[in-house]
Amino acid sequence: MKKLMMATAIGAATLLSACSAEHGTTQCTTAPEAEWQNQDAFQAQLLAQGYKINEFKVTDGNCYEIYGFDKEENKVEIYFNPVDGSIVKEEKH
Repeated sequence: MKKLMMATAIGAATLLSACSAEHGTTQCTTAPEAEWQNQDAFQAQLLAQGYKINEFKVTDGNCYEIYGFDKEENKVEIYFNPVDGSIVKEEKH
């Protein structure tokens, strides 16, 4: 009986952690902010690449996030790694 209860508890914990990871915060870096690119310079690079930025923010997951349009005029929400500028997650709307 104890084994069944333990297996059920482990299964429930696994399911809950999978659900929270699926709906959790996008994590871009664990590097200290001293290693991040300057926010203004980063935005200037994006504008030079053809992005239009309606909103720029730093997320709880240590990302630079923009809401705006890409160079093809698609409405986008993009999470960037602030250290190397790589795209971690991109959603086109």
